[in-house]
Amino acid sequence: MFERVLIANRGEIACRVIRTCRRLGIHTIAVYSQADRDAQHVRQADEAWPIGGSRPADSYLRGDVILEVAKKSGAQAVHPGYGFLSENTGFARACTDAGIAFIGPKPESIEAMGSKAAAKALMEKHAVPLVPGYHGENQQADFLDEQARKTGFPLMIKATAGGGGKGMRIVRDAGEFADALASAQREAASAFGDDRVILERYVEHPRHIEFQVFGDSLGQVIHLNERECSAQRRYQKVLEETPSPFLDEARRASMGAAAVAAAKAVDYVGAGTVEFIVAQSGEFFFMEMNTRLQVEHPVTELTLGLDLVEWQLRVAAGQPLPLRQEQVRAHGHAIEVRLYAEDPDQNFLPASGKLQMLRLPAPSAHVRLDGGMVEGDTVTIFYDPMIAKLIVFDADRGLALQRLRGALAECEIVGPKSNIGFLERLVRHPAVVEGRIDTGYLDRHLEQFLVGDVAVADHLLFAAATAALFHDESSVTGSAADPHSPWAQADAWRIGHAGKRIVALTTREQRHDIEAYGHAGNYRLRHGDATCEVHGARLLDDSLSARFDGESLRVPLRTDATRVLLHDADGQRHSFTRAAAFAWESKGAAGDNQIISPMPGRIVLVKAGAGDVVEQGQELLVMEAMKMELALKAPRGGTIDSVSAIQGEFVEADAILVRFAD
Repeated sequence: MFERVLIANRGEIACRVIRTCRRLGIHTIAVYSQADRDAQHVRQADEAWPIGGSRPADSYLRGDVILEVAKKSGAQAVHPGYGFLSENTGFARACTDAGIAFIGPKPESIEAMGSKAAAKALMEKHAVPLVPGYHGENQQADFLDEQARKTGFPLMIKATAGGGGKGMRIVRDAGEFADALASAQREAASAFGDDRVILERYVEHPRHIEFQVFGDSLGQVIHLNERECSAQRRYQKVLEETPSPFLDEARRASMGAAAVAAAKAVDYVGAGTVEFIVAQSGEFFFMEMNTRLQVEHPVTELTLGLDLVEWQLRVAAGQPLPLRQEQVRAHGHAIEVRLYAEDPDQNFLPASGKLQMLRLPAPSAHVRLDGGMVEGDTVTIFYDPMIAKLIVFDADRGLALQRLRGALAECEIVGPKSNIGFLERLVRHPAVVEGRIDTGYLDRHLEQFLVGDVAVADHLLFAAATAALFHDESSVTGSAADPHSPWAQADAWRIGHAGKRIVALTTREQRHDIEAYGHAGNYRLRHGDATCEVHGARLLDDSLSARFDGESLRVPLRTDATRVLLHDADGQRHSFTRAAAFAWESKGAAGDNQIISPMPGRIVLVKAGAGDVVEQGQELLVMEAMKMELALKAPRGGTIDSVSAIQGEFVEADAILVRFAD
């Protein structure tokens, strides 16, 4: 076994590899960019080396610099994690040539599967079912347009390199093809340095089911069962689980055999994933092979009781696979979701900023957390905004979903916006609960998973106000020498009558003023025309218990001096921010006369200029931020007064990019 391993990655996966190495007594060496100098993977590794600037191209994608660090630090092997250089043939070959083990497949295997086009050609030779389409070398726009018409619509444009939904577009009409192709190529070039694409017939309402495969240097290849990844938004996985609720034993065996055959076709060594598109009929087609560990590998680990990173290390060291195919036995059900810094109600716009609060459930036999950030860390604009992965396990799917609902309810992020509320709605949605979701379901029915501009019910405001009042009263404001003095309590006590207080709560940029009389858990509340009598209020174990107009209720919530977080009877999350009672200034939007940058990023396309007459919703700019393209559209129809955005220029958040004439 190796004694010194360098991890050529960052964040959650670097921390994940470090944990296994530490358990096995392996010395870990981290690398870090300027933005990551205080990151958790740097703190957790036994030693860490700087490798360049904050942008991936200046650091984590610099294979030559990382390899030089590996040599200087005495690393015997390099673990690439996923993303960055994990599927880079040149880097894998350079490690091997330098006498340093690459903890992954052979360079030839990566090369064979690294291009979706080449992989499909290889699978075609080995009789693995393929979706009709084009995966050739000719990338001329006119030729691709011709091939698209031959394939027929709807079709999918896919970047030949990489993954994660980058460089992918669905085209339903020939007239949309040219713009979709150009957009996919730009995104692919930015994400992978390769703008080549393939075309595939788009299978309507497909499921996405992948198989974990493993091979060793002795020629053995097995699969470790499937993972269902059909819950996706714009090709990004949002929920993964095993076993798939769609597969029966016959389908599982058939797809598993095909996955093993695909891996054997490239003499595969190490961890990999063979991904299939599965039609509603059960017919399946090879989609691609990822020659690395997948983000969702923990669900496989929990149901099989294995450590796949340990398997990677042992196989890379020349050891045989620990199990034979017939020895693979799964138990229970596991589900994973990813906690992201993003705003679902603003088209999942990636967010950045300091994690002022990061509250997550306690790890247990049923709950696992894989993260690379802690409270106080900063989500930067340079990398994927994932904060942590939440994985749950139980005896069956129904129990696992219930575990996940409970675990999500314990999560709280203050600072950048997050997708926790979206995930809570997701795991309660009938399509997910009943296991009938397909890869396009979320995009077709996204409004069902978003909160939107829903009015807050009065009874929730009264519960939040009660919690705020009770919290304030528990805070001693006077001298500790006389804690029983009425002047030491923040309860609006008055001589001769009950004092009036205003509890100001804001949610989704709306302010609510609740009038309050009383103290010590007994209050008379008013919000507009609605009133409520509260008696016997107590805060205990992250919940409020009280009698509201005579009805005893327990409301799960957490509160402090700045916020109240509660869940209603349907499990819906409601987050309130405390505001000053008599100092309120409405923070309005930028208005309809300008377009501002929603976050730091680079302008990749300017599609309008001063004097142009545009329509509401017309795309005016395209910017790239956090490895995604964002379209900025006209807030109203009218004439453009000025455009300050310049193609290729980096802009800061809130910079004015376009102004409209009055």
